[in-house]
Amino acid sequence: MLTKKQLDLLEFIHKRVQRDGVPPSFDEMKEALDLRSKSGIHRLITALEERGFIRRLAHRARAIEIVKLPEALVENTPETGFTPQVIEGGAQGAAPRPANVQPVEPIHAMELPVMGRIAAGVPIEAISEVSHHVAVPGSMLSGRGEHYALEVRGDSMIEDGINDGDVVVIRETPSVNDGDICVALVEGQEATLKRLYRRNGMVELVAANPAYPPRILRPDAVKVQGRLVGLIRTY
Repeated sequence: MLTKKQLDLLEFIHKRVQRDGVPPSFDEMKEALDLRSKSGIHRLITALEERGFIRRLAHRARAIEIVKLPEALVENTPETGFTPQVIEGGAQGAAPRPANVQPVEPIHAMELPVMGRIAAGVPIEAISEVSHHVAVPGSMLSGRGEHYALEVRGDSMIEDGINDGDVVVIRETPSVNDGDICVALVEGQEATLKRLYRRNGMVELVAANPAYPPRILRPDAVKVQGRLVGLIRTY
């Protein structure tokens, strides 16, 4: 049996997963439930985990899976938007599940630090401090290594579908293949998001907007800080 606050939190997480494919942040949970601190959210999440409704993923900051839902929430799941799949049946010999709950397909997600803004245009000052966090689907994370996010400012990558205000997910790596979209640190001071090519002993940073000419630089003037692996857009 869930308390009202526990049910309210589970419903809020469920609706956000349906809408966005990822759970809300702790700050969003706190605001939605009108709580004064995150400690109250931690207690509610612990209670939901102990009752088997959610699971926190090890080694992933604040990542949550929805394991099952009360029947009332399953019945109220809309037919449009992101809808967790209800799994029928179970393994032989497994204990029967309670009649008022249905397991759902787990949604893997984790929170990444948003390191600030990255220029998709004229390079801006290099970013190194975390401004906030954003939840992203685990399927968006590519390969091994650390990941982080950056908020895009500018329109130089618009023809590659990267718009002003988008959040790009970056996998940390010191090298990329020709043609990859990467975060390039120029002269140790300016960071920009561009396609990188190596031509005639030089490095060329190429925009996806004809209004911005390519920048041709010495190899020692460009340091790759990561490769684009995903994009998040808020409407």
